[in-house]
Amino acid sequence: MSTRTTDVLWRDVEGVYAAILAHPFVTGLTDGTLPHSAFRHYIVQDAHYLRGYARALALCAAKAPDEDDLAMFCAHAGGAIAAEQELHAELLGKLDLTAEQAMALPVAPATQAYVSYLLATAYSGSYAEAVAAVLPCYWIYAKVGEHLVEAGSPDPLYARWIGTYGGAEFQAVVDAALAATDRIGGSVSETELARMRAHFTTTSRYEWMFWEGGYREETWPV
Repeated sequence: MSTRTTDVLWRDVEGVYAAILAHPFVTGLTDGTLPHSAFRHYIVQDAHYLRGYARALALCAAKAPDEDDLAMFCAHAGGAIAAEQELHAELLGKLDLTAEQAMALPVAPATQAYVSYLLATAYSGSYAEAVAAVLPCYWIYAKVGEHLVEAGSPDPLYARWIGTYGGAEFQAVVDAALAATDRIGGSVSETELARMRAHFTTTSRYEWMFWEGGYREETWPV
């Protein structure tokens, strides 16, 4: 039985994922110690990020070689925008911030770097490279959500967020992306697989940096 591409990719980032689970932002969601100001900063940055992520998904759709993947990535791009408009509006409202006010706040360094990398890869890379770059945002969020659902949270705000990413509906979206990745990986050359692995590892590291930026309420140093 041949090794699935997703198994190869995940082995590359097991250490990164362990660092994410141990991060005080993530542990603070379940024990309730995460300051609301840090969560507010994170949600604002996530709104900025998802607009760029939706564009990267749309580029995956544009490069897709078949109609099934084209339709899937188009739907997921629309879903990213819907998540921003629905979940974020609800959470921001409880954090005394409107969507308009959030949009006017600056894009933080980790957010800018992550989105820039995604869009550069999706524009200039192959279809396989683009999919590998966007995959950690799907997969790591689902893994983190699954982990956090088991622990729960005493804070209703955090419990609401956890329920979104730890639920079956989001997992179904992730499973579709994973299946596409395995289909792609089954036909690429060793050189292109190496590029997929490099992009997947880089954007997984950006996932950690995004949690870190939220926890530190990161701003530009100069």
